[in-house]
Amino acid sequence: MTAPAEGADGQSGRPRTAQHYSVAPAQDAPEGYVAPGMPGTPAADYPPATAAGRARPRRTGAAVAAAVAAMLAGAAAYGTAPARAGDTIGWLAIALAAAVAWPLSRLGGRNRLLPPLGALLAAGALFLGQLLGQTLRLHDLAGTPYGELLHGALTTWRAERHPLDLAFYGIAVIGGFLLTRRTATPS
Repeated sequence: MTAPAEGADGQSGRPRTAQHYSVAPAQDAPEGYVAPGMPGTPAADYPPATAAGRARPRRTGAAVAAAVAAMLAGAAAYGTAPARAGDTIGWLAIALAAAVAWPLSRLGGRNRLLPPLGALLAAGALFLGQLLGQTLRLHDLAGTPYGELLHGALTTWRAERHPLDLAFYGIAVIGGFLLTRRTATPS
């Protein structure tokens, strides 16, 4: 038996022809490179997303703390608004919802629990703002001592509710939910 000639395949003695691979052979390419047209190629020349590039730390605790601070600040601003704006101040419920939704969505990401929390905090900001407004009005008008202010403010708030107030609470709840969900950054 004779050995096959150099450059020929071992079986037939014919010269080597093109070899076909079911998977592309390993080439001298940079780490993570995928040849165009191969599975895993990024669309439109975007760099491939890696697990480290996508993962962003969730800061849900910081988001909730910032949203509660925004709720309290919004309630203070809403409650101390001038009395002459009392008729049109209710429409600022959407601003309260936005003030609460912004830190929740930007810091918390796309967490399922944050939109309902945004709705509750927006309604809470509206309620606390109305309560603060009643408290300041009672103190200015009647000179009620601070110890009785909360009870007096609650009874006055219950007595002076209007059907339009329900619309404002609806705006706050729906706005808080939708703004938190729609402005969320991917995490």
